[in-house]
Amino acid sequence: MTPPPRLQDFVKAYDVRGLVPEQLSTAVAYALGSAFAQVIVRPEGATGLVVGHDMRPSSPELSAAFAGGAAAQGVDVTLIGLCSTDGLYYASGALDVPGAMFTASHNPAQYNGIKLCRAGARPVSLDTGLAEVRDLAQWLLDRGSAHELQQPASGQIVERDLLADYAQFLRGLVDLSDTRPLTVVVDAGNGMAGHTVPAVLADLPLTVIPLYFELDGTFPNHEANPLEPENLRDLQAAVLEHGADIGLAFDGDADRCFVVDERGEPVSPSAITALVATREIDRAVADGADPADVAVVHNLISSQAVPEIIAEHGARAVRTRVGHSYIKAEMASADAVFGGEHSAHYYFRDFWFADTGMLAAMHVLAALGESDEPLSQLMASYARYTASGEINSRVDEVPAAVERVRAWALEQGPVSEDTLDGLTLVHHGEPMWWLNLRASNTEPLLRLNVEAADAATMERVRDAALQRVRADAPTEEDA
Repeated sequence: MTPPPRLQDFVKAYDVRGLVPEQLSTAVAYALGSAFAQVIVRPEGATGLVVGHDMRPSSPELSAAFAGGAAAQGVDVTLIGLCSTDGLYYASGALDVPGAMFTASHNPAQYNGIKLCRAGARPVSLDTGLAEVRDLAQWLLDRGSAHELQQPASGQIVERDLLADYAQFLRGLVDLSDTRPLTVVVDAGNGMAGHTVPAVLADLPLTVIPLYFELDGTFPNHEANPLEPENLRDLQAAVLEHGADIGLAFDGDADRCFVVDERGEPVSPSAITALVATREIDRAVADGADPADVAVVHNLISSQAVPEIIAEHGARAVRTRVGHSYIKAEMASADAVFGGEHSAHYYFRDFWFADTGMLAAMHVLAALGESDEPLSQLMASYARYTASGEINSRVDEVPAAVERVRAWALEQGPVSEDTLDGLTLVHHGEPMWWLNLRASNTEPLLRLNVEAADAATMERVRDAALQRVRADAPTEEDA
Protein backbone atom coordinates (compact mmCIF):
# COMPACT_ATOMS: atom_id res chain seq x y z
CA MET A 1 0.00 0.00 0.00
CA THR A 2 1.33 3.43 -0.94
CA PRO A 3 2.10 5.49 2.15
CA PRO A 4 0.19 8.76 2.52
CA PRO A 5 1.94 11.94 1.36
CA ARG A 6 3.82 14.15 3.80
CA LEU A 7 1.57 17.15 4.32
CA GLN A 8 4.43 19.35 5.44
CA ASP A 9 5.70 19.23 1.84
CA PHE A 10 2.69 21.16 0.51
CA VAL A 11 0.94 22.78 3.47
CA LYS A 12 2.51 26.20 3.11
CA ALA A 13 2.76 29.19 5.43
CA TYR A 14 -0.67 30.54 4.48
CA ASP A 15 -2.43 27.81 2.51
CA VAL A 16 -2.29 24.35 0.97
CA ARG A 17 -0.82 24.02 -2.53
CA GLY A 18 0.02 20.62 -4.03
CA LEU A 19 0.02 18.32 -7.04
CA VAL A 20 -3.18 16.37 -7.78
CA PRO A 21 -3.51 13.54 -6.91
CA GLU A 22 0.06 12.74 -5.85
CA GLN A 23 -0.15 15.15 -2.92
CA LEU A 24 -3.66 16.58 -2.73
CA SER A 25 -6.07 13.67 -3.18
CA THR A 26 -9.67 13.19 -2.04
CA ALA A 27 -8.37 11.22 0.96
CA VAL A 28 -6.10 14.11 1.92
CA ALA A 29 -8.92 16.63 1.41
CA TYR A 30 -11.22 14.52 3.60
CA ALA A 31 -8.59 14.35 6.36
CA LEU A 32 -7.96 18.10 6.16
CA GLY A 33 -11.69 18.78 6.36
CA SER A 34 -11.99 16.58 9.43
CA ALA A 35 -8.97 18.23 11.04
CA PHE A 36 -10.17 21.76 10.23
CA ALA A 37 -13.50 20.97 11.87
CA GLN A 38 -11.77 19.66 15.00
CA VAL A 39 -9.06 22.33 15.32
CA ILE A 40 -10.78 25.52 14.14
CA VAL A 41 -14.51 25.20 13.52
CA ARG A 42 -15.85 23.43 16.59
CA PRO A 43 -13.43 24.80 19.24
CA GLU A 44 -14.20 28.36 18.13
CA GLY A 45 -17.93 27.83 18.42
CA ALA A 46 -18.78 28.32 14.76
CA THR A 47 -22.22 27.26 13.62
CA GLY A 48 -21.00 25.77 10.37
CA LEU A 49 -18.54 25.95 7.50
CA VAL A 50 -18.71 27.31 3.95
CA VAL A 51 -16.79 25.66 1.08
CA GLY A 52 -16.25 27.00 -2.43
CA HIS A 53 -14.06 26.07 -5.38
CA ASP A 54 -12.55 27.39 -8.61
CA MET A 55 -12.78 26.01 -12.16
CA ARG A 56 -9.98 23.42 -11.94
CA PRO A 57 -11.09 19.93 -13.00
CA SER A 58 -10.16 18.48 -9.61
CA SER A 59 -11.87 21.18 -7.53
CA PRO A 60 -15.44 19.77 -7.29
CA GLU A 61 -14.44 16.35 -5.94
CA LEU A 62 -11.76 17.72 -3.64
CA SER A 63 -14.12 20.28 -2.12
CA ALA A 64 -16.82 17.62 -1.70
CA ALA A 65 -14.32 15.35 0.09
CA PHE A 66 -13.30 18.19 2.41
CA ALA A 67 -16.96 18.88 3.17
CA GLY A 68 -17.48 15.20 3.95
CA GLY A 69 -14.61 15.20 6.42
CA ALA A 70 -16.01 18.23 8.21
CA ALA A 71 -19.55 16.88 8.23
CA ALA A 72 -18.30 13.62 9.78
CA GLN A 73 -17.28 15.75 12.77
CA GLY A 74 -20.80 17.10 13.18
CA VAL A 75 -20.22 20.37 11.32
CA ASP A 76 -22.91 21.69 8.97
CA VAL A 77 -21.40 22.59 5.60
CA THR A 78 -22.69 25.03 2.98
CA LEU A 79 -21.33 24.30 -0.48
CA ILE A 80 -21.39 27.44 -2.63
CA GLY A 81 -19.81 25.81 -5.69
CA LEU A 82 -17.96 27.91 -8.25
CA CYS A 83 -16.69 31.17 -6.77
CA SER A 84 -13.71 33.49 -6.63
CA THR A 85 -11.59 33.54 -3.50
CA ASP A 86 -13.06 36.89 -2.50
CA GLY A 87 -16.47 35.34 -3.13
CA LEU A 88 -15.59 32.74 -0.50
CA TYR A 89 -14.43 35.52 1.84
CA TYR A 90 -17.77 37.24 1.28
CA ALA A 91 -19.60 34.05 2.22
CA SER A 92 -17.47 33.60 5.35
CA GLY A 93 -18.12 37.19 6.38
CA ALA A 94 -21.81 37.35 5.53
CA LEU A 95 -22.61 33.96 7.09
CA ASP A 96 -20.10 34.47 9.94
CA VAL A 97 -18.64 30.98 9.58
CA PRO A 98 -15.17 29.61 8.74
CA GLY A 99 -14.43 28.96 5.09
CA ALA A 100 -12.39 26.79 2.74
CA MET A 101 -11.64 27.79 -0.84
CA PHE A 102 -10.30 25.16 -3.22
CA THR A 103 -7.94 26.87 -5.63
CA ALA A 104 -4.29 26.94 -6.63
CA SER A 105 -4.68 30.54 -7.82
CA HIS A 106 -2.28 31.07 -10.75
CA ASN A 107 -0.42 27.75 -10.44
CA PRO A 108 -0.44 25.34 -13.45
CA ALA A 109 -3.34 22.99 -14.05
CA GLN A 110 -1.81 19.98 -12.29
CA TYR A 111 -1.97 21.83 -8.96
CA ASN A 112 -4.78 22.53 -6.56
CA GLY A 113 -4.94 23.92 -3.05
CA ILE A 114 -6.99 25.23 -0.16
CA LYS A 115 -7.22 28.68 1.38
CA LEU A 116 -8.70 28.52 4.86
CA CYS A 117 -10.22 31.24 6.99
CA ARG A 118 -11.96 31.65 10.31
CA ALA A 119 -15.43 33.14 10.68
CA GLY A 120 -15.55 36.66 9.31
CA ALA A 121 -12.85 35.83 6.71
CA ARG A 122 -10.10 36.02 9.36
CA PRO A 123 -6.91 34.32 8.13
CA VAL A 124 -5.49 30.95 9.13
CA SER A 125 -1.74 30.45 8.78
CA LEU A 126 0.84 28.00 10.13
CA ASP A 127 1.27 30.26 13.15
CA THR A 128 -2.45 30.54 13.84
CA GLY A 129 -3.81 27.01 13.52
CA LEU A 130 -2.82 25.64 10.12
CA ALA A 131 0.11 23.67 11.59
CA GLU A 132 -2.29 21.97 14.03
CA VAL A 133 -4.72 21.22 11.20
CA ARG A 134 -1.87 19.76 9.13
CA ASP A 135 -0.57 17.58 11.97
CA LEU A 136 -3.98 16.18 12.87
CA ALA A 137 -4.75 15.45 9.22
CA GLN A 138 -1.39 13.68 8.90
CA TRP A 139 -2.23 11.56 11.94
CA LEU A 140 -5.61 10.65 10.43
CA LEU A 141 -3.98 9.68 7.14
CA ASP A 142 -1.22 7.67 8.82
CA ARG A 143 -3.62 5.63 10.96
CA GLY A 144 -5.77 4.27 8.17
CA SER A 145 -6.62 4.10 4.50
CA ALA A 146 -8.94 6.53 2.81
CA HIS A 147 -11.74 3.97 3.05
CA GLU A 148 -11.27 3.53 6.78
CA LEU A 149 -11.33 7.30 7.29
CA GLN A 150 -14.84 7.61 5.87
CA GLN A 151 -17.49 8.06 8.55
CA PRO A 152 -21.23 8.67 8.33
CA ALA A 153 -21.87 12.40 8.18
CA SER A 154 -23.54 13.76 11.30
CA GLY A 155 -23.47 17.31 9.98
CA GLN A 156 -25.70 18.49 7.16
CA ILE A 157 -24.32 19.39 3.73
CA VAL A 158 -26.40 21.87 1.73
CA GLU A 159 -25.82 23.75 -1.51
CA ARG A 160 -26.34 27.50 -1.90
CA ASP A 161 -25.53 29.97 -4.68
CA LEU A 162 -24.27 33.28 -3.29
CA LEU A 163 -22.97 34.88 -6.50
CA ALA A 164 -25.84 37.38 -6.76
CA ASP A 165 -25.52 38.30 -3.08
CA TYR A 166 -21.77 38.83 -3.50
CA ALA A 167 -22.31 41.07 -6.53
CA GLN A 168 -25.00 43.10 -4.76
CA PHE A 169 -22.76 43.58 -1.73
CA LEU A 170 -19.88 44.94 -3.80
CA ARG A 171 -22.19 47.22 -5.80
CA GLY A 172 -23.40 48.62 -2.50
CA LEU A 173 -19.83 49.65 -1.64
CA VAL A 174 -18.99 51.35 -4.95
CA ASP A 175 -21.82 52.85 -7.01
CA LEU A 176 -21.03 52.72 -10.71
CA SER A 177 -24.57 53.36 -11.94
CA ASP A 178 -23.91 57.03 -12.80
CA THR A 179 -20.39 56.72 -14.20
CA ARG A 180 -19.63 58.10 -17.63
CA PRO A 181 -19.67 55.39 -20.29
CA LEU A 182 -16.45 53.39 -20.27
CA THR A 183 -15.09 50.65 -22.49
CA VAL A 184 -13.41 48.02 -20.34
CA VAL A 185 -11.42 45.03 -21.58
CA VAL A 186 -11.27 42.25 -18.99
CA ASP A 187 -8.86 39.32 -19.25
CA ALA A 188 -10.12 36.56 -16.97
CA GLY A 189 -7.37 34.16 -18.02
CA ASN A 190 -9.98 31.33 -18.11
CA GLY A 191 -10.23 31.83 -14.35
CA MET A 192 -12.98 32.76 -11.95
CA ALA A 193 -13.31 36.38 -13.12
CA GLY A 194 -15.15 34.89 -16.08
CA HIS A 195 -17.79 33.84 -13.54
CA THR A 196 -17.85 36.93 -11.33
CA VAL A 197 -17.33 39.90 -13.68
CA PRO A 198 -20.60 39.37 -15.61
CA ALA A 199 -22.51 39.30 -12.32
CA VAL A 200 -20.82 42.33 -10.75
CA LEU A 201 -20.55 44.65 -13.77
CA ALA A 202 -23.85 43.82 -15.50
CA ASP A 203 -26.37 46.58 -16.37
CA LEU A 204 -23.92 49.43 -15.79
CA PRO A 205 -22.70 52.17 -18.20
CA LEU A 206 -19.79 49.90 -19.09
CA THR A 207 -19.03 48.16 -22.36
CA VAL A 208 -17.18 45.06 -21.19
CA ILE A 209 -15.04 43.30 -23.80
CA PRO A 210 -14.30 39.80 -22.47
CA LEU A 211 -11.06 37.91 -23.00
CA TYR A 212 -10.92 34.24 -22.00
CA PHE A 213 -14.08 34.21 -19.87
CA GLU A 214 -14.56 30.48 -20.52
CA LEU A 215 -13.86 28.64 -17.26
CA ASP A 216 -11.02 26.24 -18.01
CA GLY A 217 -8.64 25.07 -15.33
CA THR A 218 -6.14 23.90 -17.96
CA PHE A 219 -5.48 27.57 -18.89
CA PRO A 220 -5.36 27.07 -22.68
CA ASN A 221 -4.53 30.71 -23.54
CA HIS A 222 -1.98 31.83 -20.95
CA GLU A 223 -1.22 31.37 -17.28
CA ALA A 224 -3.67 33.19 -15.05
CA ASN A 225 -0.85 35.14 -13.41
CA PRO A 226 -0.90 38.80 -14.50
CA LEU A 227 2.18 39.52 -12.40
CA GLU A 228 4.20 38.07 -15.30
CA PRO A 229 4.40 40.64 -18.13
CA GLU A 230 3.88 38.11 -20.92
CA ASN A 231 0.45 37.27 -19.49
CA LEU A 232 -0.68 40.87 -20.01
CA ARG A 233 0.15 41.04 -23.70
CA ASP A 234 -3.26 39.92 -24.99
CA LEU A 235 -4.98 42.44 -22.73
CA GLN A 236 -2.67 45.25 -23.83
CA ALA A 237 -3.28 44.46 -27.49
CA ALA A 238 -7.05 44.31 -26.99
CA VAL A 239 -7.14 47.66 -25.17
CA LEU A 240 -5.41 49.29 -28.15
CA GLU A 241 -7.49 47.40 -30.72
CA HIS A 242 -10.79 48.47 -29.19
CA GLY A 243 -9.72 51.95 -28.11
CA ALA A 244 -10.71 51.00 -24.58
CA ASP A 245 -10.53 53.28 -21.57
CA ILE A 246 -9.01 50.63 -19.31
CA GLY A 247 -7.97 46.99 -19.13
CA LEU A 248 -8.36 44.68 -16.15
CA ALA A 249 -6.57 41.36 -15.67
CA PHE A 250 -7.43 38.91 -12.89
CA ASP A 251 -5.51 35.91 -11.63
CA GLY A 252 -6.97 32.40 -11.55
CA ASP A 253 -9.03 32.74 -8.38
CA ALA A 254 -9.78 36.42 -9.12
CA ASP A 255 -8.59 37.81 -5.81
CA ARG A 256 -5.90 39.94 -7.51
CA CYS A 257 -6.53 42.56 -10.15
CA PHE A 258 -4.01 44.27 -12.44
CA VAL A 259 -4.77 47.42 -14.42
CA VAL A 260 -3.69 48.56 -17.90
CA ASP A 261 -4.29 52.14 -19.06
CA GLU A 262 -5.70 53.33 -22.40
CA ARG A 263 -2.20 53.24 -23.94
CA GLY A 264 -1.83 49.57 -23.06
CA GLU A 265 0.68 50.41 -20.31
CA PRO A 266 0.51 48.53 -16.99
CA VAL A 267 -0.38 50.65 -13.97
CA SER A 268 1.72 49.97 -10.88
CA PRO A 269 -0.19 48.25 -8.05
CA SER A 270 1.39 50.84 -5.75
CA ALA A 271 -0.30 53.60 -7.77
CA ILE A 272 -3.60 51.71 -7.50
CA THR A 273 -3.01 51.41 -3.74
CA ALA A 274 -2.50 55.17 -3.47
CA LEU A 275 -5.58 55.96 -5.57
CA VAL A 276 -7.91 53.65 -3.66
CA ALA A 277 -6.41 54.81 -0.36
CA THR A 278 -7.36 58.42 -1.10
CA ARG A 279 -10.91 57.38 -1.95
CA GLU A 280 -11.31 55.35 1.23
CA ILE A 281 -9.77 58.13 3.34
CA ASP A 282 -12.13 60.68 1.79
CA ARG A 283 -15.11 58.42 2.39
CA ALA A 284 -14.18 57.89 6.04
CA VAL A 285 -13.78 61.65 6.54
CA ALA A 286 -17.13 62.29 4.83
CA ASP A 287 -18.68 59.86 7.33
CA GLY A 288 -17.31 61.97 10.18
CA ALA A 289 -13.90 60.47 10.93
CA ASP A 290 -10.95 62.65 11.90
CA PRO A 291 -8.34 62.11 9.14
CA ALA A 292 -5.67 61.59 11.81
CA ASP A 293 -7.65 58.59 13.06
CA VAL A 294 -7.86 56.96 9.61
CA ALA A 295 -5.24 54.28 8.93
CA VAL A 296 -4.12 52.72 5.64
CA VAL A 297 -1.78 49.72 5.56
CA HIS A 298 0.93 49.09 2.96
CA ASN A 299 3.79 46.62 2.83
CA LEU A 300 7.36 47.84 2.95
CA ILE A 301 8.14 47.30 -0.73
CA SER A 302 5.24 49.43 -1.90
CA SER A 303 6.28 52.70 -3.52
CA GLN A 304 7.39 55.54 -1.28
CA ALA A 305 4.59 57.48 -2.96
CA VAL A 306 2.01 55.44 -1.03
CA PRO A 307 2.83 56.68 2.51
CA GLU A 308 3.50 60.16 1.13
CA ILE A 309 0.06 60.43 -0.44
CA ILE A 310 -1.63 58.94 2.62
CA ALA A 311 0.08 61.56 4.80
CA GLU A 312 -0.86 64.34 2.37
CA HIS A 313 -4.50 63.37 2.94
CA GLY A 314 -4.01 63.69 6.68
CA ALA A 315 -4.25 59.97 7.38
CA ARG A 316 -1.83 57.53 9.00
CA ALA A 317 0.27 55.11 6.92
CA VAL A 318 0.99 51.78 8.62
CA ARG A 319 3.99 49.86 7.22
CA THR A 320 4.04 46.05 7.41
CA ARG A 321 6.06 43.04 6.37
CA VAL A 322 5.33 41.37 3.04
CA GLY A 323 2.65 38.68 3.24
CA HIS A 324 -1.11 38.72 3.48
CA SER A 325 -1.26 37.34 7.02
CA TYR A 326 0.81 40.30 8.24
CA ILE A 327 -1.23 42.88 6.39
CA LYS A 328 -4.54 41.35 7.48
CA ALA A 329 -3.41 41.29 11.10
CA GLU A 330 -2.27 44.91 10.91
CA MET A 331 -5.50 45.90 9.16
CA ALA A 332 -7.52 44.51 12.06
CA SER A 333 -5.19 45.88 14.73
CA ALA A 334 -5.22 49.41 13.28
CA ASP A 335 -8.88 49.24 12.16
CA ALA A 336 -7.51 50.40 8.81
CA VAL A 337 -9.94 51.42 6.10
CA PHE A 338 -7.76 49.93 3.36
CA GLY A 339 -4.55 48.05 2.69
CA GLY A 340 -2.53 47.39 -0.46
CA GLU A 341 0.39 45.27 -1.56
CA HIS A 342 2.81 45.47 -4.49
CA SER A 343 1.43 42.11 -5.65
CA ALA A 344 -2.02 43.61 -6.39
CA HIS A 345 -3.74 42.30 -3.29
CA TYR A 346 -6.11 44.95 -1.93
CA TYR A 347 -7.80 44.76 1.47
CA PHE A 348 -10.88 46.61 2.73
CA ARG A 349 -12.31 47.19 6.18
CA ASP A 350 -15.77 47.04 4.64
CA PHE A 351 -14.92 43.57 3.30
CA TRP A 352 -14.00 42.03 6.65
CA PHE A 353 -10.39 43.24 6.22
CA ALA A 354 -10.04 40.62 3.47
CA ASP A 355 -8.63 41.09 -0.02
CA THR A 356 -10.77 41.54 -3.10
CA GLY A 357 -9.45 42.45 -6.52
CA MET A 358 -12.96 43.06 -7.80
CA LEU A 359 -13.69 45.82 -5.29
CA ALA A 360 -10.35 47.49 -6.08
CA ALA A 361 -11.21 47.36 -9.78
CA MET A 362 -14.58 48.98 -9.07
CA HIS A 363 -12.84 51.83 -7.24
CA VAL A 364 -10.58 52.43 -10.24
CA LEU A 365 -13.56 52.36 -12.60
CA ALA A 366 -15.41 54.82 -10.36
CA ALA A 367 -12.42 57.18 -10.20
CA LEU A 368 -12.00 57.02 -13.98
CA GLY A 369 -15.71 57.54 -14.51
CA GLU A 370 -15.69 60.63 -12.31
CA SER A 371 -12.79 62.15 -14.27
CA ASP A 372 -12.62 63.64 -17.74
CA GLU A 373 -8.99 62.56 -18.02
CA PRO A 374 -7.75 59.31 -19.53
CA LEU A 375 -6.47 56.78 -17.04
CA SER A 376 -2.81 57.50 -17.80
CA GLN A 377 -3.24 61.13 -16.77
CA LEU A 378 -5.42 60.29 -13.80
CA MET A 379 -2.75 57.94 -12.44
CA ALA A 380 0.25 60.17 -13.17
CA SER A 381 0.14 61.92 -9.79
CA TYR A 382 0.14 58.56 -7.99
CA ALA A 383 3.24 57.21 -9.81
CA ARG A 384 6.03 59.50 -8.61
CA TYR A 385 9.09 57.28 -8.72
CA THR A 386 10.75 54.54 -10.75
CA ALA A 387 10.87 50.97 -9.42
CA SER A 388 12.87 47.91 -10.43
CA GLY A 389 10.23 45.36 -9.64
CA GLU A 390 11.24 42.29 -7.64
CA ILE A 391 14.45 40.61 -8.87
CA ASN A 392 15.32 37.17 -7.53
CA SER A 393 18.89 35.86 -7.36
CA ARG A 394 20.13 32.44 -6.31
CA VAL A 395 22.66 32.98 -3.55
CA ASP A 396 24.46 30.35 -1.49
CA GLU A 397 25.59 32.67 1.30
CA VAL A 398 22.70 35.06 1.85
CA PRO A 399 24.08 36.89 4.95
CA ALA A 400 27.36 37.62 3.18
CA ALA A 401 25.57 38.94 0.09
CA VAL A 402 23.35 41.19 2.20
CA GLU A 403 26.35 42.55 4.06
CA ARG A 404 28.12 43.39 0.80
CA VAL A 405 25.14 45.45 -0.32
CA ARG A 406 24.84 47.09 3.09
CA ALA A 407 28.49 48.09 3.11
CA TRP A 408 28.18 49.63 -0.36
CA ALA A 409 25.00 51.54 0.57
CA LEU A 410 26.52 53.04 3.69
CA GLU A 411 29.26 54.55 1.53
CA GLN A 412 26.69 56.47 -0.53
CA GLY A 413 25.93 59.23 1.96
CA PRO A 414 23.18 59.51 4.59
CA VAL A 415 21.55 56.07 4.63
CA SER A 416 19.27 54.61 7.29
CA GLU A 417 18.49 50.94 7.70
CA ASP A 418 15.82 48.77 9.28
CA THR A 419 15.14 45.05 9.52
CA LEU A 420 11.34 44.86 9.67
CA ASP A 421 11.44 42.41 6.75
CA GLY A 422 14.90 41.59 5.46
CA LEU A 423 17.10 44.68 5.17
CA THR A 424 15.78 48.03 3.98
CA LEU A 425 18.28 50.80 3.17
CA VAL A 426 17.01 54.34 2.54
CA HIS A 427 19.17 57.10 1.02
CA HIS A 428 18.17 60.46 2.51
CA GLY A 429 20.22 62.67 0.22
CA GLU A 430 19.54 63.70 -3.35
CA PRO A 431 18.42 61.86 -5.37
CA MET A 432 16.11 59.73 -3.23
CA TRP A 433 16.43 55.96 -3.42
CA TRP A 434 15.77 52.92 -1.29
CA LEU A 435 16.29 49.19 -1.59
CA ASN A 436 15.08 46.11 0.20
CA LEU A 437 16.69 42.65 0.33
CA ARG A 438 14.56 39.75 1.59
CA ALA A 439 15.59 36.11 1.74
CA SER A 440 13.15 33.42 0.67
CA ASN A 441 11.98 31.13 3.47
CA THR A 442 12.03 28.06 1.24
CA GLU A 443 14.74 28.52 -1.40
CA PRO A 444 18.28 29.95 -1.61
CA LEU A 445 16.86 33.11 -3.16
CA LEU A 446 17.48 36.74 -2.31
CA ARG A 447 14.79 39.17 -3.45
CA LEU A 448 15.79 42.71 -4.40
CA ASN A 449 13.48 45.71 -4.78
CA VAL A 450 14.79 49.17 -5.65
CA GLU A 451 12.96 52.47 -6.07
CA ALA A 452 14.42 55.88 -6.89
CA ALA A 453 13.52 59.40 -7.85
CA ASP A 454 14.42 58.74 -11.49
CA ALA A 455 15.20 55.86 -13.84
CA ALA A 456 18.94 56.53 -14.03
CA THR A 457 19.33 56.43 -10.25
CA MET A 458 17.19 53.31 -9.95
CA GLU A 459 19.29 51.52 -12.56
CA ARG A 460 22.54 52.60 -10.91
CA VAL A 461 21.45 51.37 -7.47
CA ARG A 462 19.89 48.20 -8.89
CA ASP A 463 23.00 47.26 -10.82
CA ALA A 464 25.33 48.03 -7.92
CA ALA A 465 23.23 45.93 -5.55
CA LEU A 466 22.93 43.03 -7.99
CA GLN A 467 26.67 43.04 -8.64
CA ARG A 468 27.27 42.55 -4.91
CA VAL A 469 24.43 40.10 -4.42
CA ARG A 470 25.74 37.89 -7.22
CA ALA A 471 29.43 38.23 -6.50
CA ASP A 472 29.62 34.57 -5.49
CA ALA A 473 27.34 33.37 -8.31
CA PRO A 474 27.24 36.03 -11.02
CA THR A 475 25.34 34.00 -13.60
CA GLU A 476 22.69 32.44 -11.38
CA GLU A 477 19.23 33.95 -11.52
CA ASP A 478 15.71 32.69 -11.03
CA ALA A 479 13.17 35.15 -12.33
